[in-house]
Amino acid sequence: MGKSINLAGQTLPALGQGTWYMGEDPGQRRQEVAALQAGIDLGLRLIDTAEMYAEGGAEQVVGEAIRGRRDRVFVVSKVYPWNAGGARGMAACEASLKRLGTDYIDLYLLHWSGDIPLEQTLELMTGLQRQGKIGHWGVSNLDIDEMHELWTLAGGEACATDQVLYHLASRGIETDLLPWCQEREIPVMAYCPLAQAGRQRRGLMQHPLLVEEAQSLGISVAQLLLAWVIRRPGVIAIPKSATLAHVRDNAAALEISLSDTLLERLDKAFPAPTCKTPLDIV
Repeated sequence: MGKSINLAGQTLPALGQGTWYMGEDPGQRRQEVAALQAGIDLGLRLIDTAEMYAEGGAEQVVGEAIRGRRDRVFVVSKVYPWNAGGARGMAACEASLKRLGTDYIDLYLLHWSGDIPLEQTLELMTGLQRQGKIGHWGVSNLDIDEMHELWTLAGGEACATDQVLYHLASRGIETDLLPWCQEREIPVMAYCPLAQAGRQRRGLMQHPLLVEEAQSLGISVAQLLLAWVIRRPGVIAIPKSATLAHVRDNAAALEISLSDTLLERLDKAFPAPTCKTPLDIV
């Protein structure tokens, strides 16, 4: 299936399934579960969630979706920064496992940096690995300086990924963080690859250039944006897909290649910054 990526020792499609905002409306649960299951059937085996999403509600949706399919799915979840150490971290992981209905999480991430030192988070992650509760660990929303700090710690180089905001209108990671990760063969997980909800997303979906280029290729603007994100080696995109139509649309983006000429036009319309910028976080 199209473009793939090596993440935590597994070869996975360069598109996964995000679950932010899932689990918030009980009336949408059946549709959300069905969408995730359809994605699994289409080969989108990675499902990304977090204890933060609907305060565990998204993990429950994922748990229902993967019931009877666990061996086909690569589950990613995240721990709140204030839970990322010691007994609180162990309890948080146990709670996530219960909501997910599984006895292990393939990849467990620090959701963002907080007051708990990275050393303690590392101790938590390695302890969870020893107990078999997680397969690998990584981070999310850590910028280049924090990644440098992590790399100075014993065992820090075992970090399997950095999950960050990345889309056509938010390219700040290209100046330093993305090249740094690529040099060390650390996959980058791009969240909100279609831009975050609200004005910016609507603006991209309706941008005249993107609409024109997508129409000329016979694809959707969403597919164009996803193909752009995963054009780079070592990048996996995790768009949310709460409907069957969106899941199918997203999966088809794995087969789309963008020409150098088109990429040049997109670069001109949405230029990357020429100097270091703060890490975008939503």
